[in-house]
Amino acid sequence: MKQIFALLSGLVFGTGLIVSGMADPAKVLNFLDVFGTWDPSLAFVMGGAIAVTAPGFALLFRSRQTPYFDNTFRVPTRNDLEPKLLTGAAIFGVGWGLGGFCPGPALTALPLAASGTLIFVPFMLGGMWIARHTPDLTLKTKEGTA
Repeated sequence: MKQIFALLSGLVFGTGLIVSGMADPAKVLNFLDVFGTWDPSLAFVMGGAIAVTAPGFALLFRSRQTPYFDNTFRVPTRNDLEPKLLTGAAIFGVGWGLGGFCPGPALTALPLAASGTLIFVPFMLGGMWIARHTPDLTLKTKEGTA
């Protein structure tokens, strides 16, 4: 049952990306081109998503002690900014700005077989593989000083 709802959630998300035009990298690149052909529609899509999600989460947390398919809500508790997080965010932002894709829209646009997507997705997967198999140097440093 958990996998069926995960699939349905992914399909709804992908459909939303296609309907909003966010599977088109030109839309994202035009949003980032503030002094050229600026297109504010990405901000409206994000604002609309927040307007729907925030009240939904508030209602869910108020009405339930546990989620439907797990033992506990997994809400981030850390609030510090460490170099690893900032570096990852910067790499993500640069990749998004250069390619016009982030992972969700890239996978949604993959069936269209556009050349940009066919180049971006393998490099994205390679980057994910490298990130997963790169040793965490910050963890070793913290353990060594403790």
